[in-house]
Amino acid sequence: MRILLWSISYLLLISLFACGDDASDDIDTSLPLTVFINNASAAEQENLTFEVTLNRRHDAPIDVTYSTQDGTAQAGRDYVAQTATLTFAPGEMSQSITIEIIDDTFFEPRERLNVVLSEVSAPAIFLGDMAAGTIDSNDSARSASIPDAGYTSPMSYEGMELVWADEFDGDSVDESNWTFEIGNGIGGWGNNELQYYTDRNASIQDGHLVITAEQEAINGFNYSSTRMITKGKQEFQYGRIDIRATMPFGNGLWPALWMLGANFEEAGWPACGEIDIMELIGRELGTIHGTVHYGADFSVHRYTGNSVEISGGNTWDEFHVYSILWGADKIEWYLDDQKYFEYERGTEVYPFNAPFFFIFNVAVGGNWPGSPDGTSIFPQRMVVDYVRVFQ
Repeated sequence: MRILLWSISYLLLISLFACGDDASDDIDTSLPLTVFINNASAAEQENLTFEVTLNRRHDAPIDVTYSTQDGTAQAGRDYVAQTATLTFAPGEMSQSITIEIIDDTFFEPRERLNVVLSEVSAPAIFLGDMAAGTIDSNDSARSASIPDAGYTSPMSYEGMELVWADEFDGDSVDESNWTFEIGNGIGGWGNNELQYYTDRNASIQDGHLVITAEQEAINGFNYSSTRMITKGKQEFQYGRIDIRATMPFGNGLWPALWMLGANFEEAGWPACGEIDIMELIGRELGTIHGTVHYGADFSVHRYTGNSVEISGGNTWDEFHVYSILWGADKIEWYLDDQKYFEYERGTEVYPFNAPFFFIFNVAVGGNWPGSPDGTSIFPQRMVVDYVRVFQ
């Protein structure tokens, strides 16, 4: 439709210029005045420039009002918002709108904003009243820095005490808390995942745990990552759990912050129970999932959960806090201290009144997220600022 409208506008312009060089002295007011805005694209170190054109000359000033509108790009974070008016002088047929892009050091997917034309001071037709602006990141995924923006949870809660935390302040992962699981498990960890887990894809940087998923040939697999657990070292039953983190993105990425019942080896899955504090699949940038899995055995596996949307899909360059409030017979899920789901004990088997341990991992591929494709960018990182347990 936009191409068709542009073609109409172009034909109107051609008909005007066919009148000869003295067209400026002979304005054809029988032609309806039309206004058009084009799409634009730029890298972060540049600015977006949108061209606004009229189809014919005119003998009086014409004002066109416009404003920016968030898409996946957000005002104040990715660009400087504008609401203003363009003034076309008599005879003038073209003006430009410049939108300032905010440069940063985070690698982000391609983002988009809109510029919307809303009013014109003379009788006119909008041949397309909105244009899209595309922002391409100019930062390397490998050199992306750790963001300092985002939500932070408190260090205390009324009626509760901090019983354990890992603030990741050392020089390396504290193996008195964590054990690395190595390899691809059985059947790609039961999910047909494509990565080979190592202990070298996790590091401590500036007080943060960084788990990096790489595209590389390793032990017969094409991707590497890290999966780390607290089994036998840090296990908990009940309490409030806060985890502050940023997420990777892209088709085939599957980061998770979750828990399994400490009796996993004896009872098996799903009888041991699983609490997914946060899961995300990279093609759905801003959809956070909280879920429980249970069942006497695999043949009667059950699960229930809910999801919540993060405005603008901003999970990679801004921290969020993923939480559960876990009590006897009920678990509640929170995003930045806003509750979005609860699960209460019913008549079905309920394995959640027992100790559980943590699992932090970034999977690549698998039954749920699908495989990486030509749009997937590596390396990708999950950054964890802290995990805290209050009881």
